[in-house]
Amino acid sequence: MAFPPRDRPSREQPVARIGRAPMTTGRERSGPAERKSLAPRSATITIMIRAAFAAAKGLKRDFGEVEHLQVSAKGPADFVSRADIMAEKVLRSELARTRPEYGFFGEEGGETKGDGRNRWIADPLDGTTNFLHGVPHFAISLALEREGEIIAGIVYQPISDELFWAEKGNGAFIDTPNARSRRLRVSARKEMNQALVGTGIPQKGRGDHPAYLKKLEVVMGQTAGVRRWGAAALDLAFVAAGRYDAFFEFGLAPWDVAAGNLLVQEAGGLVTDIAGQPYALGGPSILACNTGLRDQIIGVLA
Repeated sequence: MAFPPRDRPSREQPVARIGRAPMTTGRERSGPAERKSLAPRSATITIMIRAAFAAAKGLKRDFGEVEHLQVSAKGPADFVSRADIMAEKVLRSELARTRPEYGFFGEEGGETKGDGRNRWIADPLDGTTNFLHGVPHFAISLALEREGEIIAGIVYQPISDELFWAEKGNGAFIDTPNARSRRLRVSARKEMNQALVGTGIPQKGRGDHPAYLKKLEVVMGQTAGVRRWGAAALDLAFVAAGRYDAFFEFGLAPWDVAAGNLLVQEAGGLVTDIAGQPYALGGPSILACNTGLRDQIIGVLA
């Protein structure tokens, strides 16, 4: 009587899996599998998502191999990796295939003028320092600006496989391996002592550290906790998802916040500067929060 080899399970037996690797051989996907969306997506959002997935493929391949990456210094405590530059090139290329007339404004490659009406604003690797240290918290941020207004934005976290996306007037949503186009809403907390607040601590050579620490000290003393994860696009996405109740930071560039700004607003939140005045891309400070905490946190930061 023949028996199957002991080191090879039969086809009827379950096979143990580690991670989310495919059960069968085949082409590796660079983002969440194609899903039937429960929320309507425009052609623009579809193009943006596909471009982000294409860029994410290289980032996932390089992540965890940081010791082999080609890294050059940009400034004090600030680095740019080969993976960062290549991700932006992929974004540019993918977007140009379908919208060649649009401009492009990215962190690494500068600005390409387009038709004067439409401009992509991209951060191909938000959280570069995390990436370079093997911390799995970074994202691709991509927004579309039309005549000075952000009308679409996505933030994609390749490691957790979470896709946050929004279109102006149509709401904000999240796609995960376990959920399809779930509507995002900011939190409903109204008490500062229950609030979880995200922030960004100025790096070496940047910002006014003593002034920032004074504000941080007050926030820490009045809230349930403060988190500093080092990726502003994800911080804003977390506010939109109700994971954070508020987020504040100083000196962020347009590509850091363009997509996240729209996510928060479409999820029912507010985006201002820390004094409660209208926020403009590239402004000196940003505050994102739910409506119930707005006045309280502005008072604390002031």
